[in-house]
Amino acid sequence: MAADNNVVLVGNCTRDPELRFTASGQAVAAFGLAVNRRWQNRQTNEWEEQVSFFDVTVWQQMAENVAETITKGTRVVVSGRLQQSSWQTQDGDKRTKVEIVADEVAPSLRYATAQVVRNERREGFDSGGNSGGGGASRPAPNDPPAGYDMDEEPF
Repeated sequence: MAADNNVVLVGNCTRDPELRFTASGQAVAAFGLAVNRRWQNRQTNEWEEQVSFFDVTVWQQMAENVAETITKGTRVVVSGRLQQSSWQTQDGDKRTKVEIVADEVAPSLRYATAQVVRNERREGFDSGGNSGGGGASRPAPNDPPAGYDMDEEPF
């Protein structure tokens, strides 16, 4: 994970994860995350709240795990990186969106409990852990798979 573009958010899922597969067969899941910030106004002593909404994208085996585990309303911890996408609408308007590409997604245990069930290790599955060894270069655990065309629409 690059040290210059890390984000960790804790919030509630705004919709069930939507699991899709790219034309090349790679799993990708997307869900919304609402992050609440609450503070007391010192002048009025009233509690105020601000909500920020983020789109989260998850790739490969973790996408399947997230789709099977997380549901709307679940409080989760998301660790990943920010990624900005730009496109042009059919009307010629330019649009930009910043999303979180997740490296880790976990249930928050602040107000709930969870039961962890390990998946069987699959051929080619990278758990994201560093198994030691030297400085061999390998892709980040949740980067799009090799050969993936970033212009390919997963949805």
